[in-house]
Amino acid sequence: MLARLLVLFLLAGLVPLLGAPGVARAASGCSGRPAKTVGFSTGELRVYKSRAHVCAVTVAKKPGKRRTMSVMLQARGGRAVSDKGKYTKMAGPVTVNALNRCVRATGAIGKKSASTGWILC
Repeated sequence: MLARLLVLFLLAGLVPLLGAPGVARAASGCSGRPAKTVGFSTGELRVYKSRAHVCAVTVAKKPGKRRTMSVMLQARGGRAVSDKGKYTKMAGPVTVNALNRCVRATGAIGKKSASTGWILC
């Protein structure tokens, strides 16, 4: 019984260490390399590209109070994927399959917004 407790305590101590590589991803919510960033008065629209996928988030310049935020991402010829709600820091991430396809993204915070147009063609 004592040996089992010791193993549980040791494993519990390793859990934070095992989760450490995910910290970089948590900052943006997307994996992949940054492909495009469009700033606007209340925040930024960030687009990330991996081999076959594109991901987008809208990030507030001044996180804090809850306000309406949204992010939309669409691959050419596909349906738009979006996330809209009242958030304090970030809307998204949203991801689409975009292997060899152009994409467009739009982000908004309150009444201010930004859009990429068709990119990654």
